[in-house]
Amino acid sequence: MTCSSQHAPAGRRLTLLALGLTTAVAATLLSASAASAADRLAYVSVASETRAPIGWIEFCNQNPRDCAGPASAPRDVVLSPKAWRDLVQVNNWVNNAIKPMTDLDHWGVVEKWSYPDDGYGDCEDYVLLKRRMLVQAGWPREALLITVVRDHKDEGHAVLTVKTDKGDYILDNQMTDVLLWSNTGYRFVKRQSQSDPNVWVSLGDPRPASATATAR
Repeated sequence: MTCSSQHAPAGRRLTLLALGLTTAVAATLLSASAASAADRLAYVSVASETRAPIGWIEFCNQNPRDCAGPASAPRDVVLSPKAWRDLVQVNNWVNNAIKPMTDLDHWGVVEKWSYPDDGYGDCEDYVLLKRRMLVQAGWPREALLITVVRDHKDEGHAVLTVKTDKGDYILDNQMTDVLLWSNTGYRFVKRQSQSDPNVWVSLGDPRPASATATAR
């Protein structure tokens, strides 16, 4: 008796099996590649040491206690719901409390980093206050890094990078939202080292050129 089979012939079954395995392997590789790409977009690429901004050097000369301290191990913050609320709250409070004013109008000089204790300041001053508030709230200094970027007009700008287990998040006086660095549209230039705030490192950018076109 010859019975019709609902299965494919043996040779065809082997071919289909091979194709199935190939497809599964390809899907796994694509998934791993996507995860790797996502990881790269979550964190800024760190390159070699570079010069610290002159504004930071002068700030440290005037505020040595805020810059002193031995080298330490890098630390990232666990981005819990409470930690996220704290970041958003500090970012919003400082952005709303401080009125923007250029250093030239404020101090009569082109560049001066200082705490905006009189209620006025420019981008670096916003960053310094946010950093101080978070440190006073118990956040590790190693996760709070002053960062220099080029903005949408290709002008220098300062933001605060917060290193977390979910990626590098940015506190910025020009944006109301706390964003992942790769969603800001900025070109990242340099920032403080996690191990030493007085050591600055150049930053790379793993994004394709089209992703940073608006920042150039």
